[in-house]
Order: sequence, then structure tokens, then C-alpha cells
Amino acid sequence: MSFVDSIQAFFDNSNIPWKAVITAFTLGQFGFETYLSYRQYRTLASKKLPEVLEGAVDAETFQKSEDYSRSKMKFNMFSSVFSLVQNLCVIKLDLLPRLWHLGVAVANKLPSKLIATSTIGQSLWFFTVLSNISTILELPLSYYQHFVLEEKYGFNKLTVGLWITDKVKGSLLSAVIGMPVMYAFLKIFEAFPTNFLAYICGFILVVQILAMTLIPVYIMPLFNKFTPLEDGELKTSIHALAKRVNFPLDKIFVVDGSKRSSHSNAYFTGLPFTSKRIVLYDTLVKDASVDEITAVLAHEIGHWQENHILRMLAFSEIHIGFIFSLFTAAYQNQSLYSAFGFFVGNGASPSRAVVVTPQLPVLIGFMLFNDLLQPLECGMNFGVNLLSRFHEYQADAYAKKLGYRKDLCHALINLQVKNLSTMNVDPIFSSYHYSHPTLPERLNALDYVSEQKKD
Repeated sequence: MSFVDSIQAFFDNSNIPWKAVITAFTLGQFGFETYLSYRQYRTLASKKLPEVLEGAVDAETFQKSEDYSRSKMKFNMFSSVFSLVQNLCVIKLDLLPRLWHLGVAVANKLPSKLIATSTIGQSLWFFTVLSNISTILELPLSYYQHFVLEEKYGFNKLTVGLWITDKVKGSLLSAVIGMPVMYAFLKIFEAFPTNFLAYICGFILVVQILAMTLIPVYIMPLFNKFTPLEDGELKTSIHALAKRVNFPLDKIFVVDGSKRSSHSNAYFTGLPFTSKRIVLYDTLVKDASVDEITAVLAHEIGHWQENHILRMLAFSEIHIGFIFSLFTAAYQNQSLYSAFGFFVGNGASPSRAVVVTPQLPVLIGFMLFNDLLQPLECGMNFGVNLLSRFHEYQADAYAKKLGYRKDLCHALINLQVKNLSTMNVDPIFSSYHYSHPTLPERLNALDYVSEQKKD
């Protein structure tokens, strides 16, 4: 029996107490992640700077970094408890079917010709309302994060007005873009109820490609100003690097990241085999040297040279295909829906107060199924991060091969210092949460200490 067949047999068992199972998975994930957070918080109690950073980071900066990391850990642990309480309330109080029932009640008062009376229409209403509720519940945490935590350590540059504007823009974009995407997603299940797998995977691949192509050009400028990099030494150095390695560079922009935060970064956008745009944060241009910025971009070009974007896209498709192949066993399982207050009308009377709906709402099924995937997805985190970290090492090695080892090391250290990034990290915590190797790991891979001694 294959793994998928085993999953199918598991879901075919109508005696499974689904609520208890999902509650146990939710508590299990919380317990596991809390344990990892405890390990990391204990690691942060260390007063010793990693050996590879000795002489590169002063004691005052190290202490401030550790204080900032501890503050973030406390905030993240509180956020996790807050999220857990929400999830348990949703399960215990049958909030999902209550919200769905409200949508059904409203739809029943509308003319039948309106799409809102269909299961897909009700699902879109449900998706919109649930997203807005989540946004509202997240507001206090977001406010504290920006205007208390980040403000305390000098990173926040947001005004309350800009923060509110960002939230409004985000909600509007979620509706304008998310609703059509969700409609197409649900329509595939309606059109191909038994053989949707290939169509869903193809649809998600198209959405990913469009997102990678259109978001940098049309969405990001709604939040930030992108200005072409002025002529000068930095632009000349970047173009020389691109020409040297045949990197299809189109434009170089400087983004006004400083209007929200003093954190620094750099990245490029564009699909493989197409021209690329390089984006530099204005804080990076201000704080780093020309050679350091060029070294960082050599690392980014390393991702392109090693086809990491295509690899991650292919990995994502395999992951999505696997998830939806498992979903075939769950999305029409009546016992799963009924356990959470949804009942498929078939002439029988439901045994308790549940929502009677003529069609199984795929959106609800996928949400419940996603909760059941928690143990599997926890394990997947390690695998995804392992692949991502391997790619980072490859990109660092590529920059080193081009002769940027020393400048890249200095750039990484300076970014670590400017961002007050965590310097002591528990290995299991980082393996689960970090998509990039820690700074000491990257410096060791780049032979920073041995090369420093030679210098």
C-alpha cells in the first residue's frame, strides 16, 4: 500500500475524532516550537561572542544584539500563545461553521441569480471576511512590533499614518488579487472534482510565475519609491560585474526602505532567462562601501548562475503536488466536515446544531486538511531550510570564486551589526526557522578567520 493509499484509508475511517486530532496536532506543534524557542532563549543567555566574530564585533554591539534578540524572542513567544488561543477558540466554539452559516443566511436573502448564493460565492465571502478578521486581530501585535519593539532599538521609521495606509493597501490588494485567484482555484475543483491534481498544480505554477514577474513591477511600487541608481562608482562597479559574468542586467533601483525601517538588504528580481532588476535599499547604499555592495550582488548573481530560482520553483511544485495528492483523500470526506459543524444535506437530520450545505465547500476542506498537515509540515520545514541554506553556501562560494571573499565577509558582518542580527543561535532552532545559515557558519565556510590571519 502506497503512502497516499494509507492516507486515503485513514480518512475513510469515519470514527476518527477529527476535532481531538487537530487539537492535539495544534498543541503538539505549539509545544515543539515553544521547546525550540526555549532552546534559543537559553542560547541567548551566553555572554560569549562566537569565536569567528572576535575582533570584528565590539562588546557593546554584541550586547545590544543579544538584548534585541531576546526582546524579539519574547514577542514571538507571546504571538505564538495568542495564535494558539485563537486556534483553540475557533475549534472549540465552532467559529468556522458559524461564520459560514452567517454567509449562507445573507446569501439566502439575495436574488438567486447572484453568485453569492453558490458554494463558490459563499466561499469567497467567507475568505474575505476571515482575512479581514485576521488582519484586525493582528493589529495590536503589529503596532507593538513596530512602534514599541523596533522603536526601542532604533529601527522603526514608520509613522502611524503610513502604517495604517499600508494595512489598507494590503487589504485592498488582497481583495483585488486574492478574490480572482481564489475563484479560479475553487472553479478548478468544481470543473474537475475527481482529477483536479494536474490542473491545480499547473494553475499554481502559473500564479507563482505571474507573481514573480508582476509583483516587483506593479505591486511593490505601491508601497515604496524605486529610483534608478545614479551614475557613479557604484553603478559602474555593478555593471562591470554583470558584464563579466554575462548577467542579463536591465535596471538598477534604489528603494526608499528607510521610510519604514533602518534595516538593510539587496535583491534582484526576474525569472531565469529574462532580464533582471537589481534593487538596493537606500540604507545599504548609505552604510556600505562600493566593494561590499558589489560583493553582496555577486552573491545574488550566484543564485542566478546556479539556477536556484528554477530549483526552488521545481521543489515547490513537487511539494504542492504531494500536498494536493493527499488532499484528494480528504476534501470530500463528510465525517471531517461534520466533526467541525458542517453537514451535507442528504435528507437526514443532523444530530447537533450544524450548518446544512448542499455541497462540500472545498475552501473549508482545505483549511481543515491544512491543520491535519501540521506534523508533516513541521518536518518539511527542516528539509526546505536545508535546501535553501545549501543554496546560500553555493552563492557565497560563487562570490568567493569571483574574488569577493574578503568584501563579502565584511559586508555580511556589517549587515549583521547594522541589523543587530542574532549572533548566538541554537543549531536546531536555526535549522527549523532559518532559511539562511547563521553568520558564523557563513564566515567559517568562507575561511574568514584563516584568511584574516594571512592578511
